[in-house]
Amino acid sequence: MAVLSLLRSSARFVTTSRLRFRLFAVCKRTRCLTLSVQRCYTSDTSDSSVDHLSTGLERYEDLQKYFTRRLKATYRRFSNIPDHSVLRGRHHVYFIKGDGIYRMDKRQSKPEQVLDLGQVSGGEEKTGPEKEERKQRFQWTIQRIRLSPQEGHLAATLKTTHTEELRCVVVRLGKRNSPPLHPPRIILTLDKVFSFEWATDEVLFYSTLEGLRCSKVFRLDLTSTGSRITSVYEETQPDVFVEVALSRDRQILTINCNSRTSSEVLLIDRTTSSLEPFLVQPRQLDLLYHVEHWRSWLIILANTGPGQEYQVVQAPVSEPSMVSWEPLFSPSPGTAVKDMDVVGDHCVLVAKTPANELVLIVIPVTQPKEAYTVKLPSWACAIENKRPGLADQRSVFEFLISSPVHPPVPYCLYPEDGLLLSGTEDGPSPEKHSNYITTRLEACSQDGTLVPVTLFHAVPAESLRQAPLLVHVYGAYGRDLNMEFCPEKRLLLEQGWALAYCHIRGGGERGLSWQRQARVEGKQRGVEDLQACLHHFFSLGVSSPSLTVFTARSAGAVPVGALCNRHPHKMRAVTLQAPFLDVLGTMEDPSLPLTLEDKEEWGDPVGNPKHRHAIASYCPLHNITPQRYPSMLLTAYSDDTRVPLAGVLKYTEQLKKAIHTYFTIKPKSECEPAPNIVLNIQPGANHFGPEDFKLMLEEEALKLAFLYTELGLDPPRPPRKRKR
Repeated sequence: MAVLSLLRSSARFVTTSRLRFRLFAVCKRTRCLTLSVQRCYTSDTSDSSVDHLSTGLERYEDLQKYFTRRLKATYRRFSNIPDHSVLRGRHHVYFIKGDGIYRMDKRQSKPEQVLDLGQVSGGEEKTGPEKEERKQRFQWTIQRIRLSPQEGHLAATLKTTHTEELRCVVVRLGKRNSPPLHPPRIILTLDKVFSFEWATDEVLFYSTLEGLRCSKVFRLDLTSTGSRITSVYEETQPDVFVEVALSRDRQILTINCNSRTSSEVLLIDRTTSSLEPFLVQPRQLDLLYHVEHWRSWLIILANTGPGQEYQVVQAPVSEPSMVSWEPLFSPSPGTAVKDMDVVGDHCVLVAKTPANELVLIVIPVTQPKEAYTVKLPSWACAIENKRPGLADQRSVFEFLISSPVHPPVPYCLYPEDGLLLSGTEDGPSPEKHSNYITTRLEACSQDGTLVPVTLFHAVPAESLRQAPLLVHVYGAYGRDLNMEFCPEKRLLLEQGWALAYCHIRGGGERGLSWQRQARVEGKQRGVEDLQACLHHFFSLGVSSPSLTVFTARSAGAVPVGALCNRHPHKMRAVTLQAPFLDVLGTMEDPSLPLTLEDKEEWGDPVGNPKHRHAIASYCPLHNITPQRYPSMLLTAYSDDTRVPLAGVLKYTEQLKKAIHTYFTIKPKSECEPAPNIVLNIQPGANHFGPEDFKLMLEEEALKLAFLYTELGLDPPRPPRKRKR
């Protein structure tokens, strides 16, 4: 994928792994890794008028147990959804099971294990209780698999359950037809590997992640006597993130060096013996580009189009610099390019139309004027393409589409004739699974900008006045709001909820300018957009403030927290995960790992008074005031290196004090429903939350229990079993 690599860095965002949706099937074959006890911190005040504020986690325990059972059943229903976890090599098909990686060919009656996770070391040996604790912390999950060109070796990155520690394991695969004599075996482990690709059967290029920085690239040469590691590239700029990637046709390796505002790509031609990298185009401010390969040409996606948006250009491999770039295709105004692939002799763009619908734009490289658009189902909100294996067809574009409430549907596009096929071989297409409605709206913001909104509901919009409404938001780093399938959202929709996704400025839904409008001094616009969305819902007769709740993760907590300070009466409850709430304090501290990198997003409050004034005007922590706030469930993680836990603790304490003050100076407010403020700290988990299925399920069940309790809703009745 292309544009995603430009945006992927160590920023305060969370992406949901597709592995999570297969966890229910996997967990039956895997031991529970750790059973950490949730700790809960609640408002505590001795004032009798605010006794409601001291209610703890026990208030939700019974309902949490109930929703845990309901979620298990929901995940079980979707345990067999399609994914792209199977990898086709030249001779075998590789797949992941709970305890490792397996492979099969047509002649085998049972799978052969290639990698046993139980054999991967967990670091220094300990004894006694320390050994058991370390054993629990070093349970591995498989992140990424790569096969060497001739299937002689396999490399896989592993991640520990509760930290972000990464390890790459290199496996020598046994010779075909003689597994008993040459079984697969681990020959090398590499620590802190983030991205990696094979150049030949014996040469692996990889980048390393130290802290939250990925700045170095190394070359591993496997020899008959051992191995040799040499340094290939080291980035000196602190805000640049480095990755290694492989072109779709497997002819070139790229070293992608991206910041939020610039790109620099080095190429390694796999067909040459030297494998020496050479530069495409030196970085320059506000130039973003990504490189793919086609024959002897480079197909480049660059923000050199009108309004500094993405367009497709081409250049010969022999002369790759910007002076040789020739325009190939520019999308129509209002169309935002999200990704690019080169499939056979065609360039395939994933794009969003001005109506915020996903489409594919197919460009014949030799005849770009004959480009055409392929429409996808109107409910499609997320797309994931399949990385072709060694034995897969290169002229077919395979992908999955989904939405928060629609399970993934497999599709194949044949660009040569524009044929689009959907469904699976063993049954009807999952897109006929339900009749839920996807409505795309636009809310008019304070400055007249139209903000796209996606609404999911089970009944016509005019019948949603009494429906509870769950509002999702992000709006930062130029990233689209995550809209992949989520079983929890499907459960809510089945219970009569309406689900709203607000694509506010600061995100990337309407192109690069959509982010630029809400960066640094423009951050206020994202808050105004969110307020406009809420006003639009109520004016259309969708729900009401007493039935409206917000949910956000990481940097998405900024606009939600700001709106809570300004208009707390507009919502009843809020759930925030790994919330970024102390923007000013964090950006004033250069010792924190993301402060320098994040200046391009939030500004520099230390060196620029205007930036400081802008941040201070919306920062959730620094604008808390005595008033009646909505109830809040804040979930934080003790090992979170992206969002400092200290900021979440400080926010919670100041919020408690403000609520206490409000109830103290406003005696009449005793008649009002008092908000419940709960800080749930998950010990041992990092920014991405628990990976253990049981812990993840409990966390989601707690959120549902919190929402139903705070909105005063009766828990949903389980479906009745039909009598035979």
